Amino acid sequence: MLEFSHKPVMLEECMQGLNLKEGGVYFDGTVGGGGHSYEILKRTSPNGKLIATDLDDEAISAAHKRLQPFAGRFQIFKSNYKDYERVFDMAEIDKIDGAILDFGISSHQIDDEERGFSYRMPDAPLDMRMDRSAPLTAEIILNTYSEDKLARILKMYGEETFARQIAHGVVKARAVKPLKTSGEFAEIIRNNIPAKFRFGAPCERKSFQALRIEVNGELDGLYELTLSLTRRLKSGGRIVILTFQSLEDRIVKEAFRYLENPCRCPSSFPVCTCGKKPEIKVITKKPITACEQELEENSRSKCAKLRIAEKL
Repeated sequence: MLEFSHKPVMLEECMQGLNLKEGGVYFDGTVGGGGHSYEILKRTSPNGKLIATDLDDEAISAAHKRLQPFAGRFQIFKSNYKDYERVFDMAEIDKIDGAILDFGISSHQIDDEERGFSYRMPDAPLDMRMDRSAPLTAEIILNTYSEDKLARILKMYGEETFARQIAHGVVKARAVKPLKTSGEFAEIIRNNIPAKFRFGAPCERKSFQALRIEVNGELDGLYELTLSLTRRLKSGGRIVILTFQSLEDRIVKEAFRYLENPCRCPSSFPVCTCGKKPEIKVITKKPITACEQELEENSRSKCAKLRIAEKL
């Protein structure tokens, strides 16, 4: 088993975005190896507190070790960040001073062949679960979903132009023998995309992304989560969200837009009559992206977009 390692993306930008204060209470919904959490606890010493969640047992174990210098000031729960209300109840917390969500898959998960996240590891099993106790795997999806459902997932979650052709290729291949490895799926993708589109950006990336999102339900309830978690901030508290693909970023952008401009009166009305007031100020009118130095040092930061909002 690989030692858990993950370099957090845009670490300083995230910390500045949170506007951390000594003694504050913060939530890290995707603790990973504890990179962001470590800095939060360090910069809110000596009395700042942190509540964190993750679904990956290896990440949780690594985070506990990383955060030991701050023992007594943090709690980590094995939970989906979308279930934060239950976690807050267990931690006896109502309002928080800040929250961070990092939706990126960790370097450890990508590099660990047993996890099956990467199309660059042909012998990896078709797994892709963040929570390895969850029942649904990529293998089950590819071998049991109908052709129409597969095509819909690839199109919706991967924005794959050739979703229908790839789905047909999957169904044709599994009729001969069940799909077992990442390499088998990658080969189907390549064989069902026109030759001129197989070069440049890896042609497998979109379909693997789509499959991972379906396995983990990554977009389910994300809009509602962004609304409700932002509303748990204290006045002046900040929420910082890192996304790594356009679908996530679009959802976060729309949620922030609604919270900042909640009026639903028809545009023809001269004044607002619905009475809905702005709940946040969006700090990032355009998302922050990684600087050139970070792009050189960490290629996985190239797709990252950071959005920040402050509770009024």
